[in-house]
Amino acid sequence: MKYGFWMPVWGGWLRNVENENMPTTFEYLKTLAQNAEQKGYSMTLIPELFLNDIKGIEAPSMDAWSTAAAISAVTEKLEILVAIRPGFYNPATFAKTATNIDHISGGRLSLNIVSAWWEEEARQYGGQFTAHDDRYARTEEFIEVLKGLWNHTPFSYKGKFYQYENTYLEPKPLRNRHIPLYAGGESETGKQTIAKTCDSYVIHGGTVEEVREKLADMQNRRKNLGKPPFETFGMAAFVICRDTEEEAKEELARITDVSEGSPGYAGYQDFISKSQLNVNVSLEDYSVSNRGLRPNLIGTPEQIARRILEYEDAGVNLLILQFSPQLEEMNRFAEKVMPLVEELRKEKLGVK
Repeated sequence: MKYGFWMPVWGGWLRNVENENMPTTFEYLKTLAQNAEQKGYSMTLIPELFLNDIKGIEAPSMDAWSTAAAISAVTEKLEILVAIRPGFYNPATFAKTATNIDHISGGRLSLNIVSAWWEEEARQYGGQFTAHDDRYARTEEFIEVLKGLWNHTPFSYKGKFYQYENTYLEPKPLRNRHIPLYAGGESETGKQTIAKTCDSYVIHGGTVEEVREKLADMQNRRKNLGKPPFETFGMAAFVICRDTEEEAKEELARITDVSEGSPGYAGYQDFISKSQLNVNVSLEDYSVSNRGLRPNLIGTPEQIARRILEYEDAGVNLLILQFSPQLEEMNRFAEKVMPLVEELRKEKLGVK
């Protein structure tokens, strides 16, 4: 199992806790990234929204791509997975930006392709927000342009959304003219687009049973398309690690008290109405970003470690974790849970 963490560009993950002691500053994010490298985390996911859907649209939020460039320059080992939403970008100019950051990082950049869900944000920032299936059609063309520019010089393309003639892009990405592509989606159109175009599949938090079913479905789609298995299956999860189960339950009760008047409630309504989800998302699920509570990584270090091994058995090989407050809880997890997972795995395999 590999461990990644979400970069808290919105000041936290909890919709009913105003101050999580996670300042929206580059200095804090740099501290997290450099500390994570020392503690055994292998990647960071930098999400992208131009509005803050966690703390409310009036709250500050940091730009994903300038943050990615800066983090690339002050780290040495972390894979830097950054969200990109095709409806807000010209794919040719974006291909240039991504390639440049790939070089800054020494080939550590990956892209998380997100077809977008927030209509109000698109209105405010001039993004393209069309019907659900049209968003994925745009995404597919966007990826075709990226791959074309990374692999051909010059490159020409004529599609429904994008047209280019004899376009040059140099230099090329460092890893065989390719930057790894991740994506997540739950609609039929989304899953088929991801199976066709991406290298890895990432999902919101889910139960072991939900996750096993999703991963088997996506591998079957890859096989039916004549493509190799996905390189990575990643899952989002929020961790509450405490010395006792009672302490963990107290923290869970504190962070899930979300009311209709909380800052993130309007975003919740927009999310569930504009997305095609294959599970019912409760307001309690939504109290923490990305359905992070559904994996139930909540309890003592041993309880959490055993649950992680269940997800490993289900096919997950990357956990993308959220914590609050991030720095202190990341360190607690690294010191108390990561080694225990290894010990329990060896015990399970009969390795001394």
